Parts: sequence; structure tokens; C-alpha cells
Amino acid sequence: MSLSDALARQAEACASLGSPFMGRMLPLLTEVWPEGSALDRAVQAFEGDIGPSGHSLPLRLASGLHALVLTGQDADLIAAYPPNDVSDEVLKTVLTSALSRHEMFLIQWITSPPQTNEVRRSAVLIAGTHALVKRTGVTQVHLSELGASAGLNLMFDHYALEAGATRLGPDDAALTLAPEWSGPAPVIAPFTVTDRRGVDLNPLDPHNPDHALRLRAYLWADQAHRVALTDAAIRVNRAELDRSDAVDWLKGRLADAPQGRMHLIYHTVAWQYFPAERQATGTALIEAAGARATPETPLAWLRMEADGQARGAALTARLWPGDHHIILGRADFHGRWVEWTGDPH
Repeated sequence: MSLSDALARQAEACASLGSPFMGRMLPLLTEVWPEGSALDRAVQAFEGDIGPSGHSLPLRLASGLHALVLTGQDADLIAAYPPNDVSDEVLKTVLTSALSRHEMFLIQWITSPPQTNEVRRSAVLIAGTHALVKRTGVTQVHLSELGASAGLNLMFDHYALEAGATRLGPDDAALTLAPEWSGPAPVIAPFTVTDRRGVDLNPLDPHNPDHALRLRAYLWADQAHRVALTDAAIRVNRAELDRSDAVDWLKGRLADAPQGRMHLIYHTVAWQYFPAERQATGTALIEAAGARATPETPLAWLRMEADGQARGAALTARLWPGDHHIILGRADFHGRWVEWTGDPH
């Protein structure tokens, strides 16, 4: 895939996810791209798919430019970025200058893979956990998140969800999520998180300024509400993360699961990036642990993942004992909307 094709495909995806600025800016990068430059050579050095399903070079480049804005390194770029609105010609001029002036910064920035931690996905984690607690009657919950990034979605019990007239979560919630909700109201089944831990190949510490910058830079400049939610989640975050292969880590986590609690394993738009062999091994580990589950110590596997359908991600769960397969609904990849089925038993 050429860089221009990758930029066009990413622009379409960003526009569909509510970012008209990214939908406009990324194609303009194609028009001003400095062919033959050191930055161009750095991009050409990537092997394989550079598009949204591969190395995500468009997002790496866009986040690098956004990082320059967030850190105040380029006044002209700041003046052309939201909330400001300039013509395409002005934006192209500013981008041309930024690509040249900050070439070494961008070359270094794109060496790291995209790092996001979309807090709005916690809406389905909140609703899904209440549904599983209601079904099992076990109110003490032991959390294990795969592909946890910076651990912001490990703190979902500190957030509130407003789903129509129903509110779930603490009165003093660190933030409130209010997706466009359709379907039945989520059930209310209070629970207590007794332990939380996550794993990622490259975990970020949200309290490290450089790591926090990376999280914010991968948010899109015309979506200030996402930055506000991320900042609120960072302030309350105290989740512990491990740097490891998720499946290797999960083996130990399953072995150490305490008695008398529901062990909730979950992931949001992460499983699809695991190699097929890792997926098979991880599934076998979870199923084996499920076979040992009891009504007093249930095991739940909650997933928000792409399933090949055009609209959003599937919300599903498996619950042991009994290996119940539960369809909870669908959700926008960024949590803007939820089509809730709930748990009909």
C-alpha cells in the first residue's frame, strides 16, 4: 500500500468516527509530502502494510504533528489546528513547513507504534460487568485486562455511565460517559473491584509526562471532549500494568485467581492484533480455567472486538461454570453509541 492510499483510507476512517479535521488534513499531507526527504526515507523503510491495519503510519504521522501542537513547538501549526479553522491552502502551507522544520522529531516519533486508550469504551465494561454480576450473584470482582495500554479502562468502576434514564457508577465518579444508547436499559448490580491488573507489550504510565503526551497526541485535534475524558481518567488512575505477552501473562493470572470472587478477563479492540497462535492458546487457557470454575468462583470473559460486520464492534461474553455464550450487543469502536441487547439469560 502506498502512503497516499494509506492516508486516504485513514482519512475515511477518521471522518466516519467523527473527526472532520482528520478527514481533511490527512489527504492534504499527500499533496505536500516531501518525497525524497529523510522523513520520506524513514516511512519507506517500513516493511509490510503501512495502513490502518498494519503499521498505521498515517496515525503515527498525525499524532506527531498533534504532539507539536500540544507541546507548543510550532506556533503556525497551532494557529491552523482546531479550534481554529483555516483554508486548505493555509493548512497545506503550514504542514509543508512543519514536515521540514520538525523532520527529526517526526522521524523519531513514528518509530513507536500507536498508543491509544479510549476511555469511552468503559461504557460497555460498566454495563457488561453489572450484567455478569447480576447473573452470577458474585459481587467481588477480580479484573484482568489484556492489551491494557495505560490502564485507563482498568478503572471503569470509578466512572459513571448514563444510559438513557439509567445511571450506573459512583456518585463521585471521576468522569461520566453518556453514549447514544439504544435497546433495554442496563441492569444495576453493584459490585466491588478487589483487584485490578493489566498487561501490554508496551504499557504506558499515564503519570509520566512523555507517556501522557503520547496518549493525548493520538487523540484527534477536533475532539477536545476525548482529551478531557482522558485527562480525568489519568487523574484517578492507579492501575498496575505488566509488560509481557498477554497470553503468557494470563496463564499466571489464571493460576493466581482468588477464591470467592468473579474473575473478569476482558479486552477492547485488542484481541484482533494477537497472532492466531496466541489467540488459540489464550482461548484454550481460558476454557480450561472455565472448566474449573464454580458458582462461588465464576470466570467471565468480556469482549468488545471487531467481528467483520460493517457497523462497530461486537459485545460478547462467555461465563463459567456452564460456558454460557452471551450476546450483549454492539458498540461504536470509540464508544460514541451502544446498541444494547443485554443478557436475556
